[in-house]
Amino acid sequence: MSTLHLDPLDIAILEGRNPPFSIPEPLERGAGVLLLALASPVIAASAVTVAVLSRRSPFIAHLRVGRHGVPFWVLKLRTLWETDDRASVCGWVERVIADPAHDGKAENDPRVTSRFAFFCRRHSIDELLQLWHVVRGQMSLVGPRPLTRAEIVRHYGEHAAELLSVKPGLTGLWQVQGRSAIRFPQRAQMDLHLVRTLSPRLYLKILGRTIPAVVRGRGAW
Repeated sequence: MSTLHLDPLDIAILEGRNPPFSIPEPLERGAGVLLLALASPVIAASAVTVAVLSRRSPFIAHLRVGRHGVPFWVLKLRTLWETDDRASVCGWVERVIADPAHDGKAENDPRVTSRFAFFCRRHSIDELLQLWHVVRGQMSLVGPRPLTRAEIVRHYGEHAAELLSVKPGLTGLWQVQGRSAIRFPQRAQMDLHLVRTLSPRLYLKILGRTIPAVVRGRGAW
């Protein structure tokens, strides 16, 4: 896993710009610890259910690109039962290096064969594990979603460095304004707008709108 070097990805182009807003890391990591503790019973129960239903490792990790192009493994609860030939299993976690065949999630993905898995996807239970990355300082609570190398090259081009100047987030603008129903390039525009305009007020507003969006489950599949 090497740091992402793209042409025209050059962090130096951001010199001279005002740094993006960010919550102090100790504060956000502390919030991540609290939220992860609160979510741990749901995560544990869901993991056991997935392990029983799928007879597979309940957790998967996708290779994504983090701040300044540093790659990291993003944890999720398994919701797709199909085997990936490039996956490697290590205990309870299956690591997958793959780029989506299409932009965004498929509304009727044939690999989602369990009603419980669909429920987890619809209400973002499968993403609660990513609070661990907030605790580790790899992700923020609010920011652009972590993307694959190919997605960044394909959709962000000369703006890739700007996107990667901040940590990826657990939630963001597109998650509270349509979720999976929003596809690229609109999603890319929303990500860049978030990076450029993020403020304490917008940060709190997005957090406040995330819970109702997750509970309703609209636009998620």
